Amino acid sequence: MKSRLFCNRSARERPTRTALARILLGIALVVPSSVAVAGDAPQWMHAVVNAPLPAHDEKTNAVLLYSETNVTVQSTDKIKTVVRRAYKILRPDGRDVGFAVVPFNSPSEKVNGLHGWCIPAQGKDYEVKDKDAIERSLPKVDGSELISDVRVKVIEIPASDPGNIVGYEYTIEEQPVLLQETWYFQGENPLREGHYSLQLPAGWEYKAAYLNHSEVKPTQTGSNQWQWTVTDEKGIREEQDMPPIHGVEGKMIVYLLPPGGVGSRGFANWKEMGSWYGNLTTGRRDATPDIKQKVAELTAGATNPLDKMRAIARFVQHDIRYVAIELGIGGFQPHPAADVFGHRYGDCKDKATLMAAMLHEIGVDSFYVVINSQRGSVTADMPANDGFNHVILAIKLPSGISEESLVATMQHQQLGKLLFFDPTNQLTPLGQIGGYLQENYGLLVTPVGGELVELPRLPVTMNTIRRTGNLTLDATGKLTGSVSEMRLGDRASSERWRLLHVTNNADRIKPIETLLAGSLSNFRILKASIVNLQQTDQPFGFNYSFEALNYAKNAGDLLLLRPRVLGVKADAILETPEPRLFPIEFDGPVQDTDTFEITFPEGYTVDDLPPPVDADFGFASYHSKTQVKGNVIGYTRTFEVKDLSVTVSKAADLKKFYRIIAGDERNTAVLKLSK
Repeated sequence: MKSRLFCNRSARERPTRTALARILLGIALVVPSSVAVAGDAPQWMHAVVNAPLPAHDEKTNAVLLYSETNVTVQSTDKIKTVVRRAYKILRPDGRDVGFAVVPFNSPSEKVNGLHGWCIPAQGKDYEVKDKDAIERSLPKVDGSELISDVRVKVIEIPASDPGNIVGYEYTIEEQPVLLQETWYFQGENPLREGHYSLQLPAGWEYKAAYLNHSEVKPTQTGSNQWQWTVTDEKGIREEQDMPPIHGVEGKMIVYLLPPGGVGSRGFANWKEMGSWYGNLTTGRRDATPDIKQKVAELTAGATNPLDKMRAIARFVQHDIRYVAIELGIGGFQPHPAADVFGHRYGDCKDKATLMAAMLHEIGVDSFYVVINSQRGSVTADMPANDGFNHVILAIKLPSGISEESLVATMQHQQLGKLLFFDPTNQLTPLGQIGGYLQENYGLLVTPVGGELVELPRLPVTMNTIRRTGNLTLDATGKLTGSVSEMRLGDRASSERWRLLHVTNNADRIKPIETLLAGSLSNFRILKASIVNLQQTDQPFGFNYSFEALNYAKNAGDLLLLRPRVLGVKADAILETPEPRLFPIEFDGPVQDTDTFEITFPEGYTVDDLPPPVDADFGFASYHSKTQVKGNVIGYTRTFEVKDLSVTVSKAADLKKFYRIIAGDERNTAVLKLSK
């Protein structure tokens, strides 16, 4: 499910391939190509024309020959950064490196002197100047309303063809919100040589920390000036269901430490980050008379604290529209609860702020949890950094509440029992959290600072599809019958999200059509209905009936029948020639069950049945059984995902697991005509 989350990333991080494609598509629709002129490329580019390429394989689209980032800290209010990049394009799909895309926050950052060059394998150099660059706002995120001062400045470098070298240079002048810089030296393309230099004012110090990389020792190159160098860094090739790029890429975080400390401008550990964020929220959760009156109205009919909490949660989820206004410090700091309530809109941190204010009015304390909506972006062993893009709440449960539906909890040593809740996710009720938050690490912001905590994993029974079919087969092979599906957790939320704003009945049954099309070659839906679309605290469901011609295949006096009628659990994710490099991430814990009863025609007997399957690999399990009783074939199966991540060392087991499932899904029962 695509939750409405605002992603606040560092402005100078190069966009991922997916994000870059979205940016370039938006630009291409309204902006002409840059104008190229003859012009000599700079010496730093010509110096790498004949340089050996970094290690790569035949599928590598481009390599980064040279990278240089020079950071000059002039004061707490001004940082100047000069960036240089030179790529060699190896394959046609590498042409996207010919776009220099520079994200920046306006007006706190300015991009100057953006130039691009191409050194063709043959012929004269090309140049694109800063006057030919264009500026655009970032494309809107699906399902959101976004007002942001994050923009991109882009130039298109000509002749970005295989065999050619393209490069660019630009300068950013920044008024920093945080005294923290990040050097992203590992990315999609292999890197031959990368440099990072830091010039600090007299009396300043720095602290460096590394993510997914061993420590790189700097060289002092002048008074309070250092340089770091990396060579032959491997490119990160995207794999299906891998951890997010932000959680696996090599990078260096530089904490800038002025004399007297960073004050409100930064942090060097998780505890300090919690204090920094807590300071940003001071006074923001104060309740106005209007808020107090609304709380009284919402909770008037509630007889216990939990019912009051649920009423408040539903209000913030459904009555506060998601609108992100992220200007300046607003990328980090929530708006006051009074403004959010008055306007009836806000982003994730605004909704969390309003809900915290309302909970306080019924005597319930809560704490911000700053988190990344992509599990794996922040891990337990990471140093403190601003790699978060979302805010939720940890609610301190009042004593005496032991409701079984409240499963998204943890016992905190000082704070007691905490219930995690995402007010932005309007489809997941109080007591649960989506798979994207489970076993995810977030910063718990408390009055004494921050603490990195792991959110709980919910029981597999909370995220399930339970499908039951009663079907009849005739002698021609036609299968007819009805199916009932009951969905819980993300299995329900994903379908509700898809159908939330669909008003055409024909479009509402498209998920059913898709399911049937994945398992049946010739079918017709006879009837279909949806259960509990709007009632998010109830199981969501589909009820439908269909007929499928030639479902069973005639072979003389035999009918060949597949007992597994609907649903595909096998996955070809690992059926690739390349070895797996990164763990396989699941969306969340799952327990799906299928039960099909097929009444076969008179005159036939069962000649053969598929064998039972019992496969348990620890991280997941699969069990199926086919039985016959009278003239009814019964097929049952259970598919369960227990762990949310499978390591590379167990990838072979996961491949075997999916192959076992695929075999079971293809197996047939044989019916024989009695003589």
